[in-house]
Amino acid sequence: MGAKSFWGLIADGRTATRSLSFFDASSFRSQVAAEVDFDGDLLGLTPQEIRRMDRAAQFAVVTARESVTDSGLEFDAVDPNRIGVTIGSAVGATMGLDQEYRTVSDGGRLELVDHTYAVPHLYNYLTPGAFATEVAWATGAEGPSTVVSTGCTSGLDAIGYAAEIIREGSAEVMIAGATDAPISPITVACFDAIKATTPRNEDPEHASRPFDASRNGFVLGEGAAVFVLEELENARRRGAKIYAEVSGYATRSNAYHMTGLKSDGKEMAEAIRNALDEARLDPADIDYINAHGSGTRQNDRHETAAFKRSLGEHAYRAPVSSIKSMVGHSLGAIGSIEIAASVLAMANDVVPPTANLHTPDPECDLDYVPLTARDWKTDAVLSVGSGFGGFQSAVVLAEPHGRQR
Repeated sequence: MGAKSFWGLIADGRTATRSLSFFDASSFRSQVAAEVDFDGDLLGLTPQEIRRMDRAAQFAVVTARESVTDSGLEFDAVDPNRIGVTIGSAVGATMGLDQEYRTVSDGGRLELVDHTYAVPHLYNYLTPGAFATEVAWATGAEGPSTVVSTGCTSGLDAIGYAAEIIREGSAEVMIAGATDAPISPITVACFDAIKATTPRNEDPEHASRPFDASRNGFVLGEGAAVFVLEELENARRRGAKIYAEVSGYATRSNAYHMTGLKSDGKEMAEAIRNALDEARLDPADIDYINAHGSGTRQNDRHETAAFKRSLGEHAYRAPVSSIKSMVGHSLGAIGSIEIAASVLAMANDVVPPTANLHTPDPECDLDYVPLTARDWKTDAVLSVGSGFGGFQSAVVLAEPHGRQR
């Protein structure tokens, strides 16, 4: 919980993956998850907020409040119509919907469910737009308000979209990020069916193994990360602590397969090249690559090829790592969580490691920073994502350095 402890976890190379405890998972193929030790009451949510909001919405509100406080921005001094919200989510209020269906169907016994047993705010669970609404209410934002749902790239796309809203002049400030709390029987069953998640249940702490020859699927996770985005010169004038500039963003679709990936990484490479062009950076300017690194064989090969295709020889020189090895894959939220890891890597000049990487896959032959974090001057970071449906996104984060954009 919180930026400081999150950074401590990943910088130390510790894993948050464990045996799934939210429900009896004994009948499932994959029984491990990266669960957040979250207590909304201890984190300042009121009993009414906890009753009203799905777990993912609670994540979003708590992290939004933390980021607003950290920004030092006096929100009362900004026209609320010039403050917007963009929240990414892949699966919406999965846990709330799952729990409520079990309640109204009496554990699946009733074919005709009894709606009188449902919580009064069930509509908010059904409508993902409620995530943006809750964050807007919590922060007083009355400008553009959007939910971005593009599968596992939602967290990257929400940041890229928010930056574009500021660039076009539709808002001065955007509260942007992503949230997902998908650890429910229906989600676990869906990934079991396509064998995307790992069956390494006997060793949950070491179950997520991106780029390792023994990898056999990802570990499902949950979480959220939210940021305050602001026009650069405004932030400088008020003396803000600027973690990074969102200097480039692009997204592409492979129009190929719902879950499959071509081995050449062409579409991800195209997104990377376009993000670099927008940032006005050369491949050699990238100091660190925060990989999607899900730990599935096809993904790790696909993005390794994309890095080589887009960055050329520099792909072999830039350190690459996957924090999913430590915090699992929280679907739509993970892109924003990885951006948090990227900006903290820049702030500390430390590249977080890829945990559990003991036996590199010969097909994945880049520098994946195995096991231990690395002191590394980091002024520009490339963060990428790949999502079911063919989504491929890239964000370039850079130290401003007084550059004229």
